[in-house]
Amino acid sequence: MTVDALTDVAGLRVGHATRRGDGWLTGTTVVLAPEGGAVAAVDVRGGGPGTKETDALDPRNLVRRVDAVVLSGGSAYGLDSASGVMAWLEERGRGVPVGADPAHVVPVVPAACLFDLGRGGDFRARPDATTGREAVEAAAATTPGTRVPEGSVGAGTGAVAGGLKGGVGTAGAVLDSGITVGALVVVNAAGAVLDPETGALYGELSGGRVTYPPDHVHQAARRRLAESTARNAAPQLNTTLAVVATDAALSKAQAQKLAGTAHDGIARAVRPVHLLHDGDTVFALATGARPLDAHPLALNEILAAGADLVTRAIVRAVRAAESVEGPGGLWPSYGDLYGGK
Repeated sequence: MTVDALTDVAGLRVGHATRRGDGWLTGTTVVLAPEGGAVAAVDVRGGGPGTKETDALDPRNLVRRVDAVVLSGGSAYGLDSASGVMAWLEERGRGVPVGADPAHVVPVVPAACLFDLGRGGDFRARPDATTGREAVEAAAATTPGTRVPEGSVGAGTGAVAGGLKGGVGTAGAVLDSGITVGALVVVNAAGAVLDPETGALYGELSGGRVTYPPDHVHQAARRRLAESTARNAAPQLNTTLAVVATDAALSKAQAQKLAGTAHDGIARAVRPVHLLHDGDTVFALATGARPLDAHPLALNEILAAGADLVTRAIVRAVRAAESVEGPGGLWPSYGDLYGGK
């Protein structure tokens, strides 16, 4: 059964740890690979990224497979959440073997963060190793066919998208070849996700499937956005994080190509992207369950689908987000401004 999510790729599981209230507005999301890990790669295009273990994913380097990927709020402080995931994996003997004893492993846990410091009111309220462990345990507790919570959860709890409330979105598809591709995105963008002239989401405009809001609704939304922007104390820093995955058997170099082309999906839905203060980062995972040999054009289809699904996941993140008003600022959701989901 498919659920139109990253978890349509068999073996992948997603867990969130969400912190809100009492100064908190942040969280962590973990993508957990199946036993034995998944081939992994990354493409970092933002000029101000906060990442961990991304050099290990270079196709020229030793590590071939990873057991988990961490996306977290908290800016660079939030990268500490990966430590909790590492500890959880080590306890289960999952990681790179480094000795004769099977328990002697070093889990490689790539991570990327987004800026949400102070959005709940307390600058020091940010994810740590405990949050990471909670998220990976939540992922491990899921079963196949479980829907992935979207919107203001996990790493998307404190996310903002161009003055709107941002969040987590996901999408999946089974290609004609039978290969599955999925994407999960956390949208925290200074760049706009909607066309200022019409109120339509850029991601829907790119797909040609859009119903334009009535002009009076759009004008009212513009006024509310201007008011909320004037009230927000925290800086709007731009990071969109994504994990794109497939059950195809990809090499590390092919996975890196998938991560790279998936950035096209961000560019269709967020404007601008990849600037000096962005942290835009895309990870790619390949579980290897389906060989490419029988499908000569399958790799191109996977690359195209990855970009399309990232765009759709961004739209879903923005539509699923919930408005937030607190000591750190006011961020209305797209749904509250324009209606619908």
